[in-house]
Amino acid sequence: MSSVDISTIEEAMKMANLDTLRGYAQNHYGEVQQYAATEYISQNQALGYQVLNEPLWNKGLSFTPEQRVSKNLTGLIPHVMEDTSKQVERALKMIRTRQTGIDKYLYLSTLKSQNTDLFYRLLIDHAKEMMPLVYTPTIGDVCLQYSTLYTRPEALYISIKQRKSIRTILKNWPHPNPEICVVTDGSRILGLGDLGVNGVGIPIGKLALYTAAAGIHPDRTLPIVLDCGTANETNLKDPLYLGLRQKRIPVSEQQEFMDEFMEAAREVYPGMVVQFEDFESEKAFNYLDRYRDSYKCFNDDIQGTGAVVLAGYIGAVNLSGVPIEEQRLVFMGAGSAGVGVAKQLVEYYTKRGLSEAAARDKFWLVDTKGLVTKDRGDKLADHKKYFARTDNNGHQFRTLEEVIEYVKPSALVGLTATFGIFTESIIRALKASVDAGGLGRRPILFPLSNPLTKAECTFEQAVNWTDGTVLFASGSPFSNYSVKTGDHVQTYYPNQGNNVYVFPGIGLGAILAKATRVTDDMIYTSAAALAGALNADEIHKGLIYPRIERVREASIIVAREVMKSARREGVSALPESQWLEWEEWGDPALTKYIKEHIYDPTTL
Repeated sequence: MSSVDISTIEEAMKMANLDTLRGYAQNHYGEVQQYAATEYISQNQALGYQVLNEPLWNKGLSFTPEQRVSKNLTGLIPHVMEDTSKQVERALKMIRTRQTGIDKYLYLSTLKSQNTDLFYRLLIDHAKEMMPLVYTPTIGDVCLQYSTLYTRPEALYISIKQRKSIRTILKNWPHPNPEICVVTDGSRILGLGDLGVNGVGIPIGKLALYTAAAGIHPDRTLPIVLDCGTANETNLKDPLYLGLRQKRIPVSEQQEFMDEFMEAAREVYPGMVVQFEDFESEKAFNYLDRYRDSYKCFNDDIQGTGAVVLAGYIGAVNLSGVPIEEQRLVFMGAGSAGVGVAKQLVEYYTKRGLSEAAARDKFWLVDTKGLVTKDRGDKLADHKKYFARTDNNGHQFRTLEEVIEYVKPSALVGLTATFGIFTESIIRALKASVDAGGLGRRPILFPLSNPLTKAECTFEQAVNWTDGTVLFASGSPFSNYSVKTGDHVQTYYPNQGNNVYVFPGIGLGAILAKATRVTDDMIYTSAAALAGALNADEIHKGLIYPRIERVREASIIVAREVMKSARREGVSALPESQWLEWEEWGDPALTKYIKEHIYDPTTL
């Protein structure tokens, strides 16, 4: 701070001029910006428009008459005073009058930039309606158009051209000491491919869910996009594209850039957990293997997707009537998500007494060239080799139909981002395979690709083509489906295998446990915890996931069990005395601790 003119900052503080403070700080290092904004002007000192312009301080029409006087707000907002529920009602009306998902997203984005508490109250209280607008499926359309929709910065944008300034850029983030970071390079956004810097919408949306679902404070979150160029010709030709107008640099250079980023992130924010998001498959596996033992990090596409599908699979197996020893799984899609999910399910079987080899033999992975085998004749990507079959006797199965006929599976999982690839003949063949084992057996069908335009089949198709026997989970939300037969109406309830059920709890658990790294057991435990989080009504309806309205409750359960796993694994930096105290009082004491350390938007 010696090079900073403190008198200038102090004078601005006396005048309660936050804009002057920030303007001055922009000419100095990031820590000065944080120092000026957090130390000299507090929420209690701010007045008038300073309050209204800070989304974390602005309460809209909920300010009391006394607060309006003390904060010089009289006349700056309408005279009427409203509680949060009335403001939520108004926001809902605004959203529901908008015609497109993009328009609704933009309204919510504006609301978040003006009144943080109101935005999250709305998102929490109306999760089923709002989460698809904040994240999938709407976020896919947002990312496709991000450069056109851009109005203000909501993340850190770090390009390869700035690799020598990564630490300075990290320090420029206006909120000190973030606890969770979601980082992408935009190379494989959902099922949409390489979107470059436009993929930044994913970290922004994902971190909103960390707050809504697990209560991580919004000013403790940090979205980042690493811009290494893009292979997307549409973006490169777009005059409004916000990223580097160049082809992606070689993978080796991207690796060096990622090494530099991870080192800088740990140095600047040593307590921060880093979540990797939407990196193309080879890099996703490489980065996870490269950093998992030395950094606090995990990959949601690989581990989060694996955990949430495992949780649903545990419930589905229990309802399927097919014994564990007879379960056989076909995966359509052998990328990072497909292999990550399959590996998580392998662990499920090994924990039930099977050898790793026997567990692995329950899985048949299919990609665009057919069944993944060792002797297929092409060069397999490293991540596919683990599941490559050797028992095909030289025969190559080129289509999914051929594989279904050959394997006769009890479960079919889709992570191929190809709409409609689960045709009627494929789904009926799956059902026939299960029916052959006896009466009362039910097929497991998980079309998990996002967004909806990439779903392998719809819920209605799955119900109709299995005569209502399907155990279904999708990546994007589907509505209930009712079938009327005479005077009787049968309603079927879809399940959404949404990663929001696990990644917020994993992140929160790692943060509160002060985990030095995120272990495989912590990930597996998150799935087991979610599978055990259903209530009696959900079980009665045959659901395999909690209702999305209960995601916050489920996240606390997941976080609690993840914390306990961190302690068992020896990676929790919390004092042992603290753990012994929780052990004495049991899970309620640990649950109480978690609830005391999470953000809950003010309700007035």
